[in-house]
Amino acid sequence: MSARRARLGGLALAATGSVLFSVKAIIVKLSYRYGVDPVTLIALRMVFALPLFALAAWLAGRDASYRLGTRDVAPIVGMGLVGYYLASLLDFIGLQYISAGLERVILYLNPTLVVLISVLVLRKRIVPLEWVALFVAYSGVLFVFWHDLSVSGEDVPLGAALVFASALAYAVYLVAGGELVGRIGPIRLTAWASIVACVACLVQALALDAAALVSQPAPVYGLSIVNAVVCTVIPIFMVMVGVARVGSSAAAQTGMLGPAATIGLAALLLDEPVSATQLLGTAIVLTGVFLLTIKRD
Repeated sequence: MSARRARLGGLALAATGSVLFSVKAIIVKLSYRYGVDPVTLIALRMVFALPLFALAAWLAGRDASYRLGTRDVAPIVGMGLVGYYLASLLDFIGLQYISAGLERVILYLNPTLVVLISVLVLRKRIVPLEWVALFVAYSGVLFVFWHDLSVSGEDVPLGAALVFASALAYAVYLVAGGELVGRIGPIRLTAWASIVACVACLVQALALDAAALVSQPAPVYGLSIVNAVVCTVIPIFMVMVGVARVGSSAAAQTGMLGPAATIGLAALLLDEPVSATQLLGTAIVLTGVFLLTIKRD
């Protein structure tokens, strides 16, 4: 395969993965129409995703030169609980109160949170362009937030705070997982951390309302399978392969398709209103994150 074809293929994989990730919010919002609660819904997603993550963990570890040991257990469990369990739970709860478009825009701030954590915790220096990018990105979120507030009402601040906390939890996972990724490998770490999250979500659902897992309308199970396979497992590995081929900066830039796709699909499938304020804010956020990623790698 030529270098050009490999790069184009990597960009296509990363872009498709970003769009599939964005569909998750639509699936969750559609599921809520059947009265399912967030804890049950996320548990169903994880139940259907668990066998695929287990398969990925086995395949990734089969020929790996590094064998997992007891020293890896605590870090993997911690990463899974923070980066996937907590982040997913906060996101699902937050989606009860805000539009799919605002959720995706807030989650798209993830690179900015990684930078801020690196500055505050790891004492890394930040260049002037990065400060400008951060200011632009967060200014854009205010526009989209204002759109939701005018349309959805007083619960929007709560929902936005929960989704922002979700993005922060995942950013902590990314920053803290740097050393683990190098030792264990990105696919194997993601698979095992996701398995931890799957088990945690299932245990939580069984403890709170086990009957709810087997008493949902058929569409909820169908949507959960789509959420697990199409919007979770497949895009995770598509983006990973894309990053491996084109680098994290180029892959992050293809992620711009995610918020735009979410707004369009939310208008089409959820009848969510679209305003000039929302579109302007989304464009500003995309610009800010683009500025932040163009000098990375």
